Amino acid sequence: MSTSPLLETRSPLDDIAPLIGHTPMLEIEFTWKGRSRRIYAKYELENMTGSIKDRMAELILRRAYASGELKPGDTIVEASSGNTGISFAAIGRALGHPVRIYMPNWMSQERVRLIQSFGADIVPVSSEQGGFVGAIRMADEYATKHENVFLPRQFDNPANVEAHYCSTGPEIERQLEQFGVQADGFVAGVGTGGTVMGVGRYLRRNGRRVHVHPLEPANSPTLRTGCKVGSHRIQGISDEFIPSVVKLDELDEVVDIWDGDAILLAQELCERNGLAVGISSGANFLGAVKVLERLEANKRDPVVVTVFPDSNKKYLSTDLCRREPAGEDYLAPQIRLQRFRAVR
Repeated sequence: MSTSPLLETRSPLDDIAPLIGHTPMLEIEFTWKGRSRRIYAKYELENMTGSIKDRMAELILRRAYASGELKPGDTIVEASSGNTGISFAAIGRALGHPVRIYMPNWMSQERVRLIQSFGADIVPVSSEQGGFVGAIRMADEYATKHENVFLPRQFDNPANVEAHYCSTGPEIERQLEQFGVQADGFVAGVGTGGTVMGVGRYLRRNGRRVHVHPLEPANSPTLRTGCKVGSHRIQGISDEFIPSVVKLDELDEVVDIWDGDAILLAQELCERNGLAVGISSGANFLGAVKVLERLEANKRDPVVVTVFPDSNKKYLSTDLCRREPAGEDYLAPQIRLQRFRAVR
């Protein structure tokens, strides 16, 4: 059988790819409601730029080179709330491309400075200019007015989902086997939705019943309402609209977590376990706890998996590093973290 010419051609991404993916899996033990439990989480801050978004950025650029959409010298232009912009800035600059990122101006200063540190241009977008939706519009307008521009379009690009189907999902399944378990549930916060869609499809590929839940802030339930409602502090998820790659009819019910609850749990993961994760990781942990409780009604010791998308380094100027009051209905104060184990 002949090999596809596409597969025979060396990609400019081949030298960068070893820095992306192959992250550890954590088995975290904790007590809650008088019982010992555990969840599993991918430790994604070990990617090239410290976030899960490197997986998507790498594959989108790889596909664009292969199709001819992206050529040497083209400018990469994207709208981002932070991590994706950082990924495209770093990988794009490593490949020799100018990079221009449009980002809402209320994101953390660490995100802004990291993008700038890679030599990329950053264009802040105010709420009066349309916020995140405005950032996407401005990126499109820039591409219309300038030649030799590549738009990754992370919210619409099927390679976003494919990245997690081809890498994150298989890693999860293989690493769970090292613990002697299989996934019964998966939960992940929805920014672009690539993670929950791609991992979910992979875990279900053989017809196995795996519960796959999207997560969003209770303060700003975009998935439930279809548009921006309220505001929240879990940067990187619930970006004002439902991305086209998200197919809610393929997913189980939405899990919502209060942003203050997520902050408290992220602080605990750092202070008690030395796991330097961001706010969305705290939200995902709590979402996994909620799914775990639901599945316990029908199965003893169900296995629920999530991801810790990035590190706390991008949130040092935010409420993650301030005292957070506990809400009446918060889960974090009820949880006592114990030991964890990690596998590659």
